[in-house]
Amino acid sequence: MTDESPDERELAALRARVASLESQEPRRHHRVRSFFAAVLIVLAAVLTPLAVVSSWSRAQVTDTGRFVSTMAPLASDPAVQGAVANRTTDAIMQQLPISDLLNEVAPTDRPALNAVLGKVGSALTDGLTGFVHDQVLNVVRSDAFPAIWEGILRNAHAAFTKVLTGEGGGAVQVKGDTVTLDLAPVIVQVKDRLVANGLSLAANIPEVHTDFVLVQSDAVKKAQTGLRLLDLAGFWVPVLAVVCAVGGILLAVRHRRATVTTALAMAVAAGLLGIGLTVFRALYLDKLPADVDQAAAAAVYDTLVRYLRAAVRMLLALGIVIALAAWLTGPGRRAGWVRQLWQAGLGAVRRAAEGIGLRLGPVGRFVHRWKAWLGWGAVVVAAIVVLTWGYPTAVVVLWIAVVLLAVLAVLEFLDARPEEPADRKAPSA
Repeated sequence: MTDESPDERELAALRARVASLESQEPRRHHRVRSFFAAVLIVLAAVLTPLAVVSSWSRAQVTDTGRFVSTMAPLASDPAVQGAVANRTTDAIMQQLPISDLLNEVAPTDRPALNAVLGKVGSALTDGLTGFVHDQVLNVVRSDAFPAIWEGILRNAHAAFTKVLTGEGGGAVQVKGDTVTLDLAPVIVQVKDRLVANGLSLAANIPEVHTDFVLVQSDAVKKAQTGLRLLDLAGFWVPVLAVVCAVGGILLAVRHRRATVTTALAMAVAAGLLGIGLTVFRALYLDKLPADVDQAAAAAVYDTLVRYLRAAVRMLLALGIVIALAAWLTGPGRRAGWVRQLWQAGLGAVRRAAEGIGLRLGPVGRFVHRWKAWLGWGAVVVAAIVVLTWGYPTAVVVLWIAVVLLAVLAVLEFLDARPEEPADRKAPSA
């Protein structure tokens, strides 16, 4: 064997070096892609809670029906009814001249008043307060109160937007660290009821505007600023979150694995928001002044954030469904087992149906030829339904997933493979 010349050795070394560089270039490219894909996926996860809160804020400001539907259940909450009754009673009692009550009451009305008060003297104030409170409770517990409450909410919605701008005014006002709702329509109803029940002096009560506390916290001012920003970005934050998620998946080297990671990361981020709402609830109630009705405050808080919690549950369900679907369609061994069981089970059902006379004919051949396209079409339709649904919930997502699974099962059942022709005769007995 002859020795290689120096030029040949140098050429061989150069070729080896080039081959090494060429083999390293795809790895560098993959590392760069993976890095930026990871950054986009992390951004999507971080933006998920902000997207939920901004969508909630924007819906509450721009959609009157949404605002009313959010706050309407408070009308039937016993704790809120009690708090409204107490606040309304206090406002009315401030307008009744107790010291001149007996002199102002007409002789024909005194028997009714005496029957309620029992005696005149030191019990006058307590008796009248109890009488007024009972009338207020009759109003807030009546079938008419939900309509009154809804009217307050509808009138308040235009002013609610001023809460975000810090201007206040109208039926919803911001005073320092407190957000309040004007109960004037309730007082009008109670005033009419008092007059109808013999307390004619109540007709002299002027128009009274009193406040019912919706939120009281030293974080109101900070929340105003944050909600104002989220309201302005209410449409774009969710869009940016979706764009980051899709970009991260497309940029990743392994798309399916990136889909699973992105779906679970966004679901976890939404779950953390749900945990944060629960933790903040405890902190908020703990910092309320001693004279605030804790049960009513808890009811108001739970009502305000109930659509946020619904959105959290929806994203958790959607993330799990997407991650599971991406995993099941992947090349993994366990995913392959699941698919084989799926195909074998539906194939057995199809063969049993053919055995009793079912013939798929051209339908089976058509489905076999276009099954992939039909399946992806069903997926696209399901995605469109989720995206265009007004306010999807976890139940809506799960039902859409169930319907999609049923459609895919039907396609698998109708798939007449060449080795299993649809017009195959049933085996003779």
